[in-house]
Order: sequence, then C-alpha cells, then structure tokens
Amino acid sequence: MPITLPEDLPAYSILDREGVMVMGSNRAARQEIRPLRIGLLNLMPKKIQTETQFARLIGATPIQIDFSLIRMSEHETRNTAAEHMEAFYRPFRDVKEERFDGLVITGAPIEHLPFADVTYWDELREVFEWTQSHVHSTFGVCWGGMAMINHFHGIAKHLLEDKAFGCFRHRNLDSANPLLRGFSDDCIVPVSRWTEMRRAEIESVPGLSVLLDSEEVGPCLVEDPGRRAYYIFNHFEYDSTTLKEEYDRDAASGNAVALPFDYFPRNDPAEAPLNRWRSHAHLLYGNWINQIYQTTPFDLAEIGAVE
Repeated sequence: MPITLPEDLPAYSILDREGVMVMGSNRAARQEIRPLRIGLLNLMPKKIQTETQFARLIGATPIQIDFSLIRMSEHETRNTAAEHMEAFYRPFRDVKEERFDGLVITGAPIEHLPFADVTYWDELREVFEWTQSHVHSTFGVCWGGMAMINHFHGIAKHLLEDKAFGCFRHRNLDSANPLLRGFSDDCIVPVSRWTEMRRAEIESVPGLSVLLDSEEVGPCLVEDPGRRAYYIFNHFEYDSTTLKEEYDRDAASGNAVALPFDYFPRNDPAEAPLNRWRSHAHLLYGNWINQIYQTTPFDLAEIGAVE
C-alpha cells in the first residue's frame, strides 16, 4: 500500500523515482479503506530533506498512510521557502482538534540551549501533552526525543566535550521487543549531536526501557509504554550523504571538525560513504507502523480514550 502525499510535494517525485509507492490525495479518497494518519512535526531547518527522509521510511510498509506535515504555530523557518511551508504545512494550532494514529517529532539544531530557552518551548510542551489524548503512538527523534523524555520524566540532557559524530555500533538489548523484530544483535546507526542522555538516569525511571545502546555514544532507543512513546536519540532516517553534508558544511565554515567516525571508506572524505543502516531503518519504522496498525482504534475519535 502507498503513502498519500500531495503530488506537487517534492518528496512525491523523489520517492516515486526510488520505487516507493506514493499516491495522490484524489486517488486515495476513492479507496474504501481507513489509512493510518501519521503526522510529522518537523522542527529541522531543511524541511524538504527531512520530510522526504521520514516519508521514505513510513511509506515503505504495506499499509496506506495519510501523511500530514505540521509546524510550530509562531516559529518561522528561514531555510525553507515560505511558499513550500504555506502549501504543505499546517501550524499545530490548526490540528489540535484532530487525532492521529502516529506522530514523529523531529530533532532541531538547538542542543546548546536549555529547553526552557527555546522560543517555542511552551507550545512544544503543549504538543507533548496533546499526544496523550490525540495521538496513539509518538516517536521523538534526536532533540525531539530528548525534549519529550525531559518533559515527561525530568531526565536531563548533558553537553559533550566533543561532538558524537559518525556511524556507531549499537547493541540490541531486547530482541523480543516488537519494535526490534528482525533486528540483528547489533547494528550501525548514524549519530550527530553535542549532547547525550545517560542510561543509568533513564533506567532509574520505572517503566522506561533502553532498547538500543552503544558503548561509545550511549543509549539510542528508549521505550515509554506509559506515554505510548519511543525516544530515539540518533538518526536511522539519514540519507547516505547526510553526515558528509554536515562535515562539508562545518569544514567550509572554518570550524575545526573531526571526520565522522567509521563513515568514509578508509577515512577518506573524497570517497563516497556506504549506507550500512538502511535495512535497519526500514525495519524500525516498519515495525512501528505495524504496531500502530495492530493496536490503534478503528474509530479515530477513540484515540486517547482507550488503552
């Protein structure tokens, strides 16, 4: 089954060329099926790149997906054309009365700021609370996951002396967990952050479980069944070249930056990086969509009202 996207959204043509099944809204409306409503609250500056990355993974399942793009109500992006935002995104204030089977909250390049200093922090906290009554399952990614676990459980993010940057091996700590169905005992995950969450602090909170962990860069994936949420601090959704683009950007700006760990073949930035996480990325988000499909109420109005 396809993911439903506006036909003039850049992701539509990109994913169609890649062989991902995509469907325009007019055709989707003629099908006698209730698609899963999945929202993407996109906090990243490069909106088009991020929405395409997540649509690629979420649209690769055998379930029809109605994909909605959401932004913070008052925050205006300076990196994406206003015409794109106006055409494809709705502010949170306009979707507050709606219900979603799933919601992804992305990261944002504001790790150095205390949470309370983020200009849209109050509204984002409102989003977190809203998920408990209007969203069946939520996936907080990188800074979005750190912010969400801090809001609900008070767990702090800690600044790193050096950026965690590259491809790091992570251990599968719960192979029986439905979200990790089909995962190897370990896997490679791209990492790009200046902060960390600490496993001991996470595991001190009753109900929270670390599912993926790395000796070098700490916990990656956390399950929070009490909040119907998952928090992932790294980037399975990254394209093959995303870390290279970040490295090239930082190097061009004159900032001292180390090569991303275990990313370029032979540590040569002139060589094309190999994608070693794609299969696990599809497994992770496919498993998430499958879990939503099996457990969400058929009647959207019942989301948040039943367990």
